[in-house]
Amino acid sequence: MLPHQNLLNNFLYDLAQISIPTDPVDPDLAARPRRWDVRFIRSFMLWVGPVSSLFDFLTFFVLLRVLRAPETLFDTGWFVESLATQCLVVFVIRTAKAPWRHRPSPVLVANVLACVGIGVLLPYSPLAGPLGFAPLPPPYLAFILAATAAYLLATEGVKRVAFERGGLLPH
Repeated sequence: MLPHQNLLNNFLYDLAQISIPTDPVDPDLAARPRRWDVRFIRSFMLWVGPVSSLFDFLTFFVLLRVLRAPETLFDTGWFVESLATQCLVVFVIRTAKAPWRHRPSPVLVANVLACVGIGVLLPYSPLAGPLGFAPLPPPYLAFILAATAAYLLATEGVKRVAFERGGLLPH
């Protein structure tokens, strides 16, 4: 991505996450005082980080080699996919449970979906040209949707394994 696209991506991501304090904590995790388990956090990061990198490489490969994206479409596709994955993954990692079993706050949902929506719509807006974006053709959008869904499912799977191995899954 171009520098200003990266800054915009970071700004939208930060804006999407600003409402995290409105989100309720898992009742099972708040039932009694706990100490930070740095080993668990480190282990979790060592599993989720490579999953994220794997999907980054997959996105690059598909955009460059399969879809043969010219520079502007590559930048646009990478912007939309990276914004969607980094914003939406909060719904997976915010709870030890399955995301649909412990619902996020309405404010967090609205914030995250609004920022992802802005990112998806920018390439079709009058700001697309000045920002260096181009409208994404349907195959690009289909890939981004599939890659984002696969990333969220993979992250949920890694999270479950990490919590099971750490003996931290709530009942």
